[in-house]
Amino acid sequence: QVQLVESAGGLVQAGGSLRLSCAASGSIFSIIRWGWYRQTPGNERELVATVTSDGYTNYANSVKGRFIISRDNAKNIVYLQMNSLKPEDTAVYYCNTLRPMAIDWGQGTQVTVSS
Repeated sequence: QVQLVESAGGLVQAGGSLRLSCAASGSIFSIIRWGWYRQTPGNERELVATVTSDGYTNYANSVKGRFIISRDNAKNIVYLQMNSLKPEDTAVYYCNTLRPMAIDWGQGTQVTVSS
């Protein structure tokens, strides 16, 4: 099992930046892919960005060019650097790891972007 602990989100003005982090512990050796997802009330959770164990990244079209996902392998932390934030980026953000036969989720952290 993998335990994921996310950093606190926060309130930021439109155009601003915020960095989220997610620290993993447990069976981290089996992680295939790290990811960030987000969810707003009444909507399904949606993919924001992922990074594989090989370092390949993938982004939702809505965040391409603004968000960057990265990993610190030594510390077992994944980051989501969010730039040029928009009010529509407001959501609860979840860290996620994919392992063979298992998916793990963090507790979620609120990000609010004011206009």
